Amino acid sequence: MTRKVLLVDDDAAVREALSQTLELNDLEVTACGSFVAAKDHITPGFDGIIVSDIRMPGRDGFHLLAFARGADEELPVVLLTGEGDIPMAVKAMSQGAFDFLEKPCAPADFLPVLERALKTRALVLENRRLKHQLESGDPAARLLFGTSPQARELRQRVRTVAPTGAEVLVTGAPGSGISKVAEVIHLMSSAAQGPFVKHPAAGLAAEAMAELCREAAGGSLFLDEVQALPEPAQYALLAELEQGGSGVRIIAGSSAGLEELAQTGRFSADLFYRLDVMRVRIPSLAERPGDIPVLFRHYVAQAAEQAGIGEPEISQEHLAALMAQDWPGNARSLMSAAMRFVLGMPEEAAAAAGLGLAEQMAQVERSLLIAALGRANGRAAAAAEALKLPRKTFYDKLARYGIRPEDYRR
Repeated sequence: MTRKVLLVDDDAAVREALSQTLELNDLEVTACGSFVAAKDHITPGFDGIIVSDIRMPGRDGFHLLAFARGADEELPVVLLTGEGDIPMAVKAMSQGAFDFLEKPCAPADFLPVLERALKTRALVLENRRLKHQLESGDPAARLLFGTSPQARELRQRVRTVAPTGAEVLVTGAPGSGISKVAEVIHLMSSAAQGPFVKHPAAGLAAEAMAELCREAAGGSLFLDEVQALPEPAQYALLAELEQGGSGVRIIAGSSAGLEELAQTGRFSADLFYRLDVMRVRIPSLAERPGDIPVLFRHYVAQAAEQAGIGEPEISQEHLAALMAQDWPGNARSLMSAAMRFVLGMPEEAAAAAGLGLAEQMAQVERSLLIAALGRANGRAAAAAEALKLPRKTFYDKLARYGIRPEDYRR
């Protein structure tokens, strides 16, 4: 997290004392005695915060606040004054100050405000970085989130594997995003203009394998949970690979120990070695808790857009509580938590009820149906259209949950 503070005060003694206090608390301080000396440090990309006295000769703290907001309206500015009063505080906050404090200010009061401002700035800069990645042409940066060393390593591994054209085995715990990684590998390969065909391996008939390979010709065929591929289909896939696979790249995903299954004869060893040319392992959320806030904010934004409501504010306390959890369901369960958060469903309610993932997802789906009907004033056709559901599917879901559209007409 950024730890930079631009300190502006025309009183040299006060400036020195505040600088020492900040530096003793591991903050990197740039001290200036005037608006003119400070303004060159204030840029849209400044990775810190500003602490400024209000009453200074020439241009005062309000001028500096206006200049800072002109450069970057999300740059936190904490204003200080030895002659504070309520009207001045109101003016400071109304003009966009992060906070307003009176001098002399005890470190116990001063430092927590700065810590909050620094955290706010770090979040703003991180969100901007992610937005830039989303808008860039790098699918790994655009679709695989996280700032941890593990996340960076995953993106780099995908960038290395994708252009080779070799078969890839993607492994990870359930819910870790195996399908998403497979899609990114396809998008970053020379076959990106070809089709990306995704099919669950469980129950796949042997005679369907050649058809799937033809469907994915010139592109990639992703077999999800390949450990569940029936034995006849395993041999059919092996035959396709030995014959060149109809010009298709096979990407296999597995949340089980495929190598162990092959060693114990529960999966074709020959097929395993053909699929395991290149391997990409996805780290679990428990291995990279530092990525949880980034992922959760992304999922909250998605859930709010899906529900057609504004994004709720996420407190640091809430993020800290999320980071303290193990998340055995990984990204999938974090996504469900984000939806419950957006819809105002307390986490403890689902936990207290002892609900599994399927039951919790059903609660989320029911809430979305009700929210859509509420926004559509009980008009089922409009609600179905808003949710991009065929009308029959929509009505089937209403019947499943016992929801009556007329109950939501105002």
